[in-house]
Amino acid sequence: MFDFSTILTFVAVVIGLFLIPGPAVLLTVARTIQSGRKAGIITGLGIAAGDFIHTIFAAVGLSAVLMTSASAFNAVKLAGAVYLFYIGVRAVLTKASSSKMEKASSASTSRLFSQAILAEMLNPKTALFFLAFLPQFVDPARGASIFQFLALGAIFVLLGIIYTTIIALAINSISHRAKRFSWLNRGGNKVIGAIYIGLGVKVAFQGR
Repeated sequence: MFDFSTILTFVAVVIGLFLIPGPAVLLTVARTIQSGRKAGIITGLGIAAGDFIHTIFAAVGLSAVLMTSASAFNAVKLAGAVYLFYIGVRAVLTKASSSKMEKASSASTSRLFSQAILAEMLNPKTALFFLAFLPQFVDPARGASIFQFLALGAIFVLLGIIYTTIIALAINSISHRAKRFSWLNRGGNKVIGAIYIGLGVKVAFQGR
């Protein structure tokens, strides 16, 4: 389906894109600081799942609606901004029950995963990115375009999982040392909430 040079170029470009911190990195960092390594990794998996859903949408042409319809774009943008605001405000208003931030429990795993999926899916810029980026590496002469879309999306998702996992492990090590300071632990939720609210503002005011 793809030759080696195409795959190599695609991987190199994706890695280059990952080096520019975006919402996915900030969400992973925020969850890792708030609830630990497990939460950060789960968030990264949720983001990856959201990215693959965007890939499917792009493959069947649904993302094109966001590119051609201002009302559809604004509706998705507003929903994403409100959702991020909601998570952020809830984190800010949460009072720390002890000097340590809460750890991700098995009961919260599905919640962390679903929140990450929604946060990624409700960013219309991500949908447009996949619609504009993936076709650059699709060649109809090499087979069905939809399968090429899915293959490229799978590679992107795999690289994303590796990247966010590395981020979670690194941030967890740093935050583990920082949590020795009780004042930082008490204010941790407010910092996390501010990050989510900031992402909500960014989504709310971004253009097509």
